[in-house]
Amino acid sequence: MTLARSHPILPPSRLPQVGTTIFTVMSALAAEHQAVNLGQGFPDFDCDPRLVDGVADAMRRGLNQYPPMTGVPALREAVARKIAAEYGRTYDAMSEITVTAGATQAILTAILAVVHPGDEVIVLEPCYDSYVPNIELAGGVVVRVPLTPGTFRPDLDRIAAAITPRTRALLINTPHNPSGTVWTEAEMRRLQDILAPTDVLLISDEVYEHMVFDGALHQSVARYGDLAARAFIVSSFGKTYHVTGWKVGTVAAPAAMTAEFRKVHQFNVFTVNTPVQHALAAYLADPAPYRELPAFYQRKRDLFRQGLGRTRLRLLPGEGTYFQCVDISAVSSLDEAAFCRWLTAEIGVAAIPMSAFYGNGFDQRVVRFCFAKRDDTLQAALQRLSKL
Repeated sequence: MTLARSHPILPPSRLPQVGTTIFTVMSALAAEHQAVNLGQGFPDFDCDPRLVDGVADAMRRGLNQYPPMTGVPALREAVARKIAAEYGRTYDAMSEITVTAGATQAILTAILAVVHPGDEVIVLEPCYDSYVPNIELAGGVVVRVPLTPGTFRPDLDRIAAAITPRTRALLINTPHNPSGTVWTEAEMRRLQDILAPTDVLLISDEVYEHMVFDGALHQSVARYGDLAARAFIVSSFGKTYHVTGWKVGTVAAPAAMTAEFRKVHQFNVFTVNTPVQHALAAYLADPAPYRELPAFYQRKRDLFRQGLGRTRLRLLPGEGTYFQCVDISAVSSLDEAAFCRWLTAEIGVAAIPMSAFYGNGFDQRVVRFCFAKRDDTLQAALQRLSKL
C-alpha cells in the first residue's frame, strides 16, 4: 500500500529572491482604501474606437488562425516603414522585424537568445522590474550600474568601467521608467564610442518612444549606425495606442541577431494574436496617432505638475514617459515605501517608491506617480494631494 504524500514536492526556486511585487501590494492597498491609483503604469481611458473596430473586422473576415511565427507580414512591413520615417534606419521587414507578445516578452526572449550562463549583463538602476529576473533565468550575472542619483542621467564613465571581457550585453531604457529621464544625442554618441571597441550587445527598451516632451527628440538606437548594428530595439503598441492589455510589441534587430531571437521566440511564444496584428497593421497607415502622442501626454503632465506645484512635494524633471517623480523630503521623514503606504491609507492616492526599482532598495526619498489617467482622475488625485 502506497501512502499519499502529506506535502507537495517543491523544486529549488529559479527565482528565490522574487516575491510579491510592489505593484501588486500597492494596487491591493489602493483598492482597500479606495485610493486613486497612480501607482501602476497603464491608462484608465479607452483606445481609439477605430482600433477596436479593426480587430472586430479582422475576426469577422476569418483572420483567426495562426499567423506566421515572425508576425503578420503587413504589420512587419508597416513597422519597418515607421522606423525608416521616424529614425532614418532601414530594416528588412521579413528578416529584421519580429512581432512579440508585448515588450516584456521581447526583452526576455532577447536575453535568452544571447546570454549564456556566466555572461555578464549590465543594467542601469533604477530599472524595470523584469530585467534582473530575465538575466538570472538565462544564467547570466547581473552587473548593476546606478544612474546618477537625483537626475537619473546615465553615468557613462561608470558604464564604461563596468564593461569586462565577460560582458555580453547592456540594457538601456529611454525614455526611462521609472524616472522619466530622456537620453540626449550626446549621451548616445558617447555610448556608441564606449561600445565601439567591444562585442557587447545592446538591448534598448524604447516602449515610451512617443512620449517625449518640450520639443525634444527621442534618441532611438536606430538613429546611430554602430549602435543599431549590435542592438535589439524593443517597442510596444500597448504603450503607444493605450492598449496595454493587448500585449503586442516588436523587436527590430540585424538579420543575424533576429535569427537567434526567433529561435527562442518560436518556442516560448511561437506567435501573437492574429486579428490584433491585422488591426494594428491597418492603423499604422496613419502616423497621426503616434505623432500626436507627445502633445497628448505633455498636456496631462503639465496639468499634473501644476497641481503638484501647490504641494510641498518637490518636482523632478519630467522629460518623457507618463511618469512623474517627486522628492518627499519636505513632506515626511518616512522612507519611500512607508510613505507610499501612508499616502495610500491616509491621503487616498497610491504611488510607487523608487527604491522598488533598485536591487538593494536604495532610498533617496523619491516616489513615482503615473499620469496616464483621465483628467477627472488626475484632478481627484490632486485634490487629495493638496493636503500636502
